[in-house]
Amino acid sequence: MRVLLIGANGYLGRFVADRLLADPAVQLTALGRGDDADVRFDLASGSPGALTRFLDAVHPGVVVNCAGATRGGARELTRHNTVAVATVCEALRRSGCGARLVQIGCGAEYGPSQPGSSTAEDAVPRPGGPYGVSKLAATELVLGSGLDAVVLRVFSPAGPGTPAGSPLGRLAEAMRRAMQSGDGELKLGGLGAQRDFVDVRDVARAVHAASLSAAQGVINIGSGRAVRLRDAAAVLARVAGYGGALHELDGHSGPLRATIGHPRTESDHAATVAYPYPDGCGSWQQADVRTARDRLGWRPRIGLEESLADIWMEAACRI
Repeated sequence: MRVLLIGANGYLGRFVADRLLADPAVQLTALGRGDDADVRFDLASGSPGALTRFLDAVHPGVVVNCAGATRGGARELTRHNTVAVATVCEALRRSGCGARLVQIGCGAEYGPSQPGSSTAEDAVPRPGGPYGVSKLAATELVLGSGLDAVVLRVFSPAGPGTPAGSPLGRLAEAMRRAMQSGDGELKLGGLGAQRDFVDVRDVARAVHAASLSAAQGVINIGSGRAVRLRDAAAVLARVAGYGGALHELDGHSGPLRATIGHPRTESDHAATVAYPYPDGCGSWQQADVRTARDRLGWRPRIGLEESLADIWMEAACRI
């Protein structure tokens, strides 16, 4: 199977590339903006015609699109997340290769959800910010393209390579600085949000499975379990061996305890967030992942504690 991977040098793309390269039946070609790509091409500015000519030359059976932007203004996000996908869809329609498209979407397309609920693929998307809007527009382009295509809505990826500017990356960096300076207490804000974290290596497995399957439409990729960021901070402190006190600035009283995986009470679900999580999804998000199990044979394998340990190892190397 010949696979064209777009965005192979990005956070998700690197792990997708590793997973595909580990399959001896896959012949992988990487297309992207970086010098390490097999072919340099900027989806946001390149023409569909140029991409069509490349597709006809390479003739892939599957195109995986991991390219995109998570930060920036509305125009930049639209250019990298929506216009770029329009280019891919148009090129695939023009090409004679007949390739299957695996598009990486995101949980932010759904927007805020009811605390305590699990969001299934039939939920009406109501993105709460420009990032989610740009990704939802891309999903609609894919679904309306008439192509053999599947969109994997990835919730909150975690694990090795987690960007330092992400919430978990910022937690690890704050803890690294505290340990480096010998601070006996660490004050943290914005920890009330609850998110469905899924390890980036499990995401790569899902992409691999989707490439081999005939599944179409939208499929959620997550752990199926929401975790409060303050609980993740407590587990990260234990993994890092940080013996100082963690104090939350959001109005939560008492020490932060490691409760990842513990049942939630209704009072827990009703917690408010002082500083919104930067994805426009409010205080709660949890994926219903039954479709991924039923249609892809996929389940998450790596727990959040292991993901956090890998995030910490990379942060600790900066000491």
